[in-house]
Amino acid sequence: METKYLYPTREAGREFISRQIQGSVVMLNLLRFREIADYSSTPELAPDIPISGREAYEIYVRQTLPFLKESGGDILFMGKAGHFLIGPENEYWDAVMLIRQKNVNSFLSFEQNPEYMKIIGHRTAALVDSRLLPTEEDDKF
Repeated sequence: METKYLYPTREAGREFISRQIQGSVVMLNLLRFREIADYSSTPELAPDIPISGREAYEIYVRQTLPFLKESGGDILFMGKAGHFLIGPENEYWDAVMLIRQKNVNSFLSFEQNPEYMKIIGHRTAALVDSRLLPTEEDDKF
């Protein structure tokens, strides 16, 4: 069975912090949606009728945006994806999103916001798999 990724591991979190990124961080999100959103772990967030994973993710983004902006972040890009032009033939992603956060501390503040944590269940319900790659500007390019 293929491993799915929805949450960072402790080791990945430590590695992210140890990079000591200076300045802004751009998070590359690769997203694969469930056909039908699964709210079994957060039934209090479930809509009255079943919705798609994409619709659940739209709710997540809409409700998350105020917390993101408050912490100094913003969505740079969100778009439809598909199969790689260069990469594994059997790997595809439904959507890609780029989020800029002003620095690592503002990202951590956003991620640990108790009000944000109340709505993260929409993300979990929406996704069957994801990737999150923190990137930093490199002035050599």
